[in-house]
Amino acid sequence: MNATDYEHGAVPADQRKGWLSIAAVWIAIGIDLSGAFLGVALATGMEFWPAIFATLTGSLLLGLLAMACAYVGAATGLSTAMISRAVFGKIGGAVLAIALALSLLGWFAVQAGFFGSNAQIAFVELTGLDVPVQVFTAIGGVLMVLTALWGYRSISRLSTLAVPLLLLLLVLGIVFAVAIRGAGRLLDPVDAVFTFGGAVSLVMGIFILGVVTAPDMARWAKSPKQAMAAGFVGFFFGNSIIIVVAIVLARIMDESELMTIYFALGLGLAAVVVLILAQWTTNTTNIYSAALSFSSISGRLNRRTLTIVGGVIGIAIAVLGAADAFVPFISAIGIIIAPFGGVYLAAFFTERRTGRFEADAPAPTVDGWSATAWLVGILTALATTHPTDGLGFGVFDLSTIPALDGLVVGFVVYLVIAFVRRRFAPVAPITVAPHTAAAPDGDAARAEVVA
Repeated sequence: MNATDYEHGAVPADQRKGWLSIAAVWIAIGIDLSGAFLGVALATGMEFWPAIFATLTGSLLLGLLAMACAYVGAATGLSTAMISRAVFGKIGGAVLAIALALSLLGWFAVQAGFFGSNAQIAFVELTGLDVPVQVFTAIGGVLMVLTALWGYRSISRLSTLAVPLLLLLLVLGIVFAVAIRGAGRLLDPVDAVFTFGGAVSLVMGIFILGVVTAPDMARWAKSPKQAMAAGFVGFFFGNSIIIVVAIVLARIMDESELMTIYFALGLGLAAVVVLILAQWTTNTTNIYSAALSFSSISGRLNRRTLTIVGGVIGIAIAVLGAADAFVPFISAIGIIIAPFGGVYLAAFFTERRTGRFEADAPAPTVDGWSATAWLVGILTALATTHPTDGLGFGVFDLSTIPALDGLVVGFVVYLVIAFVRRRFAPVAPITVAPHTAAAPDGDAARAEVVA
């Protein structure tokens, strides 16, 4: 199997894929145990319909943002980390790549922890034996790293297998729950813990890292239009399905663990197989994108080696109990990473014709203006996040969705900066020398940028 993933350049045109296979990857990523965990939290911390509307609103916003981010990935053929290098400069891009990679490693650890806890529940139900959760966490982490070693192609094959099974299991869970317990408890009152905007932000936060790193998958699309279609379908449906199902099942069954719910419904064995696939497909992309981010720092860094090293670190963090910090972690991701997405979107749509996003384009050492826009976005998200909803100060409200606030402010600030720069110091087109030598790690010759 070809293990080259073009981490230091653009994906060649003859390696591009159709939109459906890419959408399947994102749907498989979205259907995971962290979504189930959030759904249970919303079910116990909000009234039923506000929780459903918050989920659909957050997922719709994710789908629309994913369309824009996926467009950038398909149009350039570059990974998110390589795009950050073009926007923030060599050192600035390296700092951003490290921030992305550490976020992805942390998310990998949290997800591996969810896998371990649910696998332990399943093992106890099936055998009666109580094995430490750390054992299952480590085994799951190893499986996820092995798939990531082979890159996008392996992830795509696994997702194609998993998605139909995942959708079938989720539908069966709802059908069985309503048949056994009825739907009478759906509208039972609960004490409100989350604000509507805070809930939307958490729904976005759980997958915002996937949106911002969408170019890692979208660069494999045959065209920007296909990437946009895959982005909307993958992120809207992939993110909303598992949260909605978890909200419904948690309310009907009055349980907080999805695996326990499925055993109570008589679907335990199927749930074991399918939910293992769900977490496997989700978490293997986290370690894959983390390795891509690290490898972008230097052409001498090998993605597969970094996958192994990052996997070992992520598994160690997971075994130590990273899943216990789930809500603060996704809040931090929304605050820090979402504004970066706004900055690179603004940079691409204002400066794509300058040659800045060509695979071989020279990059400045540091672009301080891009870093400024990112910092302003982060500070805005911190200021608009209420302490009850995550990490933040709750100084004022904008959209009531802090992750979206940070992204939009980062986008707008960069647009203002770009206008000022063009007015007082016009950006000259970047001349890219013809590429003739072999790329680092033996990458194939770069494809032309897709229009």
